[in-house]
Amino acid sequence: MTSEEQRGRHHRQILLPSIGTAGQERLRKGRVCLLGVGALGSQVAALLVRAGVGFLRLVDRDVVEWTNLQRQVLYEEADVEAGLPKVVAAARALARIDHSVRIEPVVQDVDASSIRALIEDVDVVVDGSDNFELRYLLNDAALELGKPWVYGGAVGTQGTTLTVVPGEAACLRCIFPDPPPPGVAPTCDTAGVLGPVVAVIGALQASEVIKLLVGDRASLNRSLLSLDLWSLEIARIPVTRRVDCPACGRGERAFLQATAPSRTVQLCGRDAVQVSVYPRPELDLTELAARLAPLGAVQHNPYLIRFIVDGYELTVFRDGRAIVRGTTDPAVARTLYARYVGM
Repeated sequence: MTSEEQRGRHHRQILLPSIGTAGQERLRKGRVCLLGVGALGSQVAALLVRAGVGFLRLVDRDVVEWTNLQRQVLYEEADVEAGLPKVVAAARALARIDHSVRIEPVVQDVDASSIRALIEDVDVVVDGSDNFELRYLLNDAALELGKPWVYGGAVGTQGTTLTVVPGEAACLRCIFPDPPPPGVAPTCDTAGVLGPVVAVIGALQASEVIKLLVGDRASLNRSLLSLDLWSLEIARIPVTRRVDCPACGRGERAFLQATAPSRTVQLCGRDAVQVSVYPRPELDLTELAARLAPLGAVQHNPYLIRFIVDGYELTVFRDGRAIVRGTTDPAVARTLYARYVGM
C-alpha cells in the first residue's frame, strides 16, 4: 500500500489535532502486544488495525467456541467449525481489514517463563485476559521492562480499565495489592457478560494505546475508570503510586519470579480445565492423531488435535498444552491427559 493510499485510508483520523500526519506515522511504526484475543482483545485488535498501528502480536491459548460469538467480534461460525485457535482466526480477520499491518499470531499460554520474550520488543501491552493471575504477572513484567500497559476487565454489565505507565502512574498492585481469593470475584461463568460493555471497555483500551503511541501522555487515563452500562453509572476513582506498593514501590516481582507455574487452571466461561507441561515439548500432532485414531474421530489441523473420549473433549496443542472439557476437577483433567497424551 502506497503512502498516498495510507493517507487516504486514515484521512479522517489525521484530521484530529491530537494525531495529525506525524501521529499517524507514529502509529504506523507502533508495536503492540495483546495478551488475550477474546472479548476485549478482539475489540482492541480490530480498532488498532483500523487505526493503522503497524504491528500487532496476538497471544492466546484458546480456540474459538460457540459461546465466543456473542461478544468476540473477530470470529465467525466457520472458525468454530474449523476448530481454529483464536489468534489464527483473528489474524485472518484482521488481514481482511488492512493487509499491510503485520500480524504475529502466537498460540501460547503466557507464564513467567514466556512473558518477557512476548513483550520486550513492543511499545505497549494490552490486557485482554480473563484471569487475575496473568494480569499480576503482566504488571510485574511491564514494571521490570518499563513497558506501559492497559488493564481492562468486563463481567456482567460492568467494566473497568486503567492505564499503567511504569514510573509515572499507579500500577495494578498500588490499587489491588493481591489477587482476589478463588471464588470471590464474579466471572463470566457465574455472572455472564453483556456484549456492549465489552465493546465500550475495548474502545477505551484502544484509545489509550493510540494516545501512548502518538506520545500524548498528558491525556492518558490516570484513574481507575469503572462503568455499569445497564444503569449508566460511571465512576473515575483517582489512584496514585504508593511508596509501599509491593511491586512498583518495593520492587518485588513475586509473580514474575514464580518458579513452578501451575499445571492446571480452570478456564473462565468453560466447563474445562487447562493442563500444561513444563518444560514445553514440541508435539508431532500428526503422529499423535494417528495414535488416537482407534478411539474414534480425531479433528486435526496444523495447530491442534481434538477428540472425545469417555465423555470428555480433549484439545491438544503443539506445545503439549491441553484443554479438557467436561470437568472442572484438575485431578480428572490430569488423569485423562496422562492416559491419552502420555506425558
